[in-house]
Amino acid sequence: MLWACVWLPSLALDAALRSREPPDGPFALVTGSAQQRRLVAVDARARAAGLAPGQRLAEAEAVCRNLQTVEYDPHYMQESLALTAAWAYRYSSEVRIDPPRAVVLEVERSFGLFGPWPRIETRLRGDLAALGFRHRIALAPTPRAARILANMQDGAAVASPEDLPQVLGSIPVARAGLPPDAAAALAGMGMRTLGSLFALPRAALQRRFGSELAEALDLLLGRRPDALAAYRPPDRFDARIDFGCEVKHHQGLLFPLRRMLGDLAAYLAARDGGVQRFVIRFDHVDAPPTDIPIGLLAPEREAAALFEVAKLRLEQTTLPAPVLELGVHADALPPFVPESADLLDARAANALPWPQLVERLRARLGEDAVYGLRVDPDPRPECAWVRDGDSGKIESPSLPRRPTWLLPHPIPLRGPTPRILAGPERLETGWWDGGDVRRDYYVLELATGQRAWAFSTPGECGPFMLHGWFA
Repeated sequence: MLWACVWLPSLALDAALRSREPPDGPFALVTGSAQQRRLVAVDARARAAGLAPGQRLAEAEAVCRNLQTVEYDPHYMQESLALTAAWAYRYSSEVRIDPPRAVVLEVERSFGLFGPWPRIETRLRGDLAALGFRHRIALAPTPRAARILANMQDGAAVASPEDLPQVLGSIPVARAGLPPDAAAALAGMGMRTLGSLFALPRAALQRRFGSELAEALDLLLGRRPDALAAYRPPDRFDARIDFGCEVKHHQGLLFPLRRMLGDLAAYLAARDGGVQRFVIRFDHVDAPPTDIPIGLLAPEREAAALFEVAKLRLEQTTLPAPVLELGVHADALPPFVPESADLLDARAANALPWPQLVERLRARLGEDAVYGLRVDPDPRPECAWVRDGDSGKIESPSLPRRPTWLLPHPIPLRGPTPRILAGPERLETGWWDGGDVRRDYYVLELATGQRAWAFSTPGECGPFMLHGWFA
C-alpha cells in the first residue's frame, strides 16, 4: 500500500482567509481575553512587518498599525480539516484524519483509475489550490512516514518499503513524531536522527524507553498497522461562516457564498452524489434568521451552477438587518447521474445546457413562472395542454396538426373570406363535465398570408371563430 499525506501547514490561517475577500494589508488571527490578546497565526505580510505568533496584540498594533485581525476559531479549523478529508474521499476509499493538520489517503489502488502518482499528485494540488489551502504532499508506504516526509520536504515520494529506513534516516528525532519524553531523552543522549535510532537494538530501546517508543517506530516503518480511524463522509452537509462583523450589503456576501458552495460541490463529488434541495441561512443581530430555500429540478453538483442559482435568489431577497453568520445546509443528497451528451455537440460554445438555463430562469423569474407542458387526453384544444411541475420536460402532442399559438378564448374572424387549406376536423365532446362543444375546425389562409386555425358550426362553412395561429 502507498499512502499520500496532505499536510496543511497554515490550516488555521487558510480556514479564516478562504471565507472572506483577500485582505489589503497584514492579517493575523488573535485569541485570549481582552487584556491578554495575542497573535495565533500571521500571514506573510504581517511576518515581513516583524510580527510573529505569540506576540501581544497591543505590541503588534504598535508595530503594524494597518494590521487586520480575526478571532481564532479552533472549531472552524476542525471543520476545514474534515472538509479536506471529504474532498480526499473522491480519490480513495481509505481516508484518515491525522490531527491537527494532516489527512492521509491510500492511493496505490487508485492508480488504475487516476493514473500514476505524478498525475494524481498534480490533481491533488490543483484541487487544494482551488479550495484555498496551502499544502505539502508526500508519498510513503506508511501513513506516519508520509506525514513526516510531508512536514519535512514537499513532494517527497518513497514507493518501496525497503527504501523507507534509508530515506527516513536523515530526519531529526525532534521532528519524527515520537513520544515527547523519549524524543527529549534521545536528544540528550546524542541521538539526533532516526538513522542512529534505527541502528540500535530493538530490545535495548524497549528496556530503556518502554514499549511506546518501539511501537512508534513499528508504525513508522510499517511493521504493524496504524490505528487511525477510517473517515466516512456524513450523509448531510452543514457549514457556517462567522464573519466577526456586520456585513451590510449583498456584494459582501457573494465571495463567502461562492466559497461555501464550492465546498459543497467538492463534498458532493467525493460522495459521487448531487444536491437538489439546500438552504442558505443568514443570521442577523436583532432580527430572526433569513432562510433562502433552493430547489433544483434535478440533482446538481457543479459549483458554478449552484452559485449562479443562489446568487440570483440572493439578489431578489431583502435582508432585514446586517448579516453576522452565513450557513449552507443540505440534508438530502441524492445520487447524481450526469446528463448524457452527443460526441459532436452542435451547440454554440457559450450556450448553456438546457437544465442550467431552466434553473437560471426559475431563479430570476420565480419557480411558478417557468414550467413544463404535457399532453392531456381531453380532445378540446383549450384543455389538451396542462402545466407540469417538471419545467425541463415538454411533451409533443400525438394529435392532428395544431397551431403554435392558441388564443385564450376564441374570437370572431373578421376581414375578407379566407382560403380553406384543410378541414373540416370535427370535435364533438365535453358532455361529461358540462363544457360540451360541437365544432368543425379548418386551417385557413388569410389575405395577409397568415395561417389561422378557426372553427364554425358543424355543417356550415362560416362564419369562423379564430382559435389559434400557425407559425
